[in-house]
Amino acid sequence: MPTFIIMNQFKVAILDMYNNFPNEGMRCIRQLLHRAEHDSQVSFQVDTFNVRANNEVPGLEYDIYISTGGPGSPLASTEPWEAPYFNFIDALFAYNKQTERKKHLLLICHSFQLVSRHLGLGEVGKRKSTSFGVLPVHLTAAGHHDPVFAKLPEPFFAVDSRDYQLTDLHPGRLHDLGIEVLCLEKERPHVPLARAIMALRFSPEVIGTQFHPEADGEGMLRYMLTDERKQQVINAYGEDKYHEMVRLLGTPGTIDVTESTIIPTFLRRALAALREPALA
Repeated sequence: MPTFIIMNQFKVAILDMYNNFPNEGMRCIRQLLHRAEHDSQVSFQVDTFNVRANNEVPGLEYDIYISTGGPGSPLASTEPWEAPYFNFIDALFAYNKQTERKKHLLLICHSFQLVSRHLGLGEVGKRKSTSFGVLPVHLTAAGHHDPVFAKLPEPFFAVDSRDYQLTDLHPGRLHDLGIEVLCLEKERPHVPLARAIMALRFSPEVIGTQFHPEADGEGMLRYMLTDERKQQVINAYGEDKYHEMVRLLGTPGTIDVTESTIIPTFLRRALAALREPALA
């Protein structure tokens, strides 16, 4: 007789912040969701919302939300998608304060900057120069004990691509909201500038990263080796930066560790919490 495996189905919303720009992030996120389905024996109903281009935001009927990276400025604007997006963020946090079965949210890069600005956590501003490449990231004490980040090495490597950053945190605001700093950008003792915040735990169900935890070494390396992308990177950052990035993408123990740890652990923890019976 055939064996039937009964799988739970969960609803996942991807908030696409790429504004219709070509990217590798969506491919990587969908790949990780597919792996999580197989590993956890669940089924995902995945819906995508084109936030910036089509002014689309999800409601609160989903279980897990992933808000992506994207190009452009995270600073305040009059673009029509901003108010609905931040209303959604506020509604999710409010919902989680009132119910036992929480919503789980991952904020990546551009989304991380937007929500950090919205909550008034520190200074979100433009860097003196673009940060681009596979770069070391350093865990804080909270990061070493965080259930998602604790298994990462110190430092760990991540794909970083940003013109803006979060610095100069407001400690009182973090304390009031119960937010923890999980990691910081690489140390630069010769540069008299504040180190960027690279990840925050906003709540037990919500985390955000400045870097791209979805980036996969094999796929990103294949993409970087295309003639078009190679020339784009060399023109923008020089040959040395290009060859360094290609080397690190192909080196075991760098971003493959980050890709196989952060989002998979976030999803496993979300699924475990969602499977718990609701408290009476």
